Amino acid sequence: MPKTNKKVLSSKQQTELLGILKTRFEKNMNRHKGVEWAKVQAKLEAAPEKLWSLNEMEQTGGEPDVVAFDKGEYVFYDCAAESPKGRRSICYDREGWESRKEHRPDNTAMDIANEMGIEILTEEQYRELQKLGEFDLKTSSWILTPPAIRKLGGALFADRRYDHVFVYHNGAQSYYAARAFRGLLKV
Repeated sequence: MPKTNKKVLSSKQQTELLGILKTRFEKNMNRHKGVEWAKVQAKLEAAPEKLWSLNEMEQTGGEPDVVAFDKGEYVFYDCAAESPKGRRSICYDREGWESRKEHRPDNTAMDIANEMGIEILTEEQYRELQKLGEFDLKTSSWILTPPAIRKLGGALFADRRYDHVFVYHNGAQSYYAARAFRGLLKV
């Protein structure tokens, strides 16, 4: 039996995902002024592994959408109003997870992002996302933590309250029912 790559969508899944992405793209033109869907779709169809990653973002509640065109690549961010439901209640990274003596969550933000083939938003990217709408009004999202902070045991997360974007810190081992992470994918 030939080995199959599980990170490729079936033709039906691909068609369904492209339909969802196109509808979202057309509904939110303010996120990607000057970008043409036909060109985005052509890039996606030429990169099946990226389509698989976008499907993972979609399946976990991220609602990915194009937010930029940078250096020949379309940039997708998770644009769900609240932090993706399918990625909540997770520690920041494996080291934080291992430091918990009990009540460990099922996974970590960094591990899930790696499995999905996406990156976690940086603080700068998170703030750029917030210029496109109001996100995380009731939830929060882990953001990529600088090594100097992580080395000391901390991790950063962000949210939007009182019409302002806040960046906070927690121990990397902490997790909350209303905190996940937002990812990005370049195609």
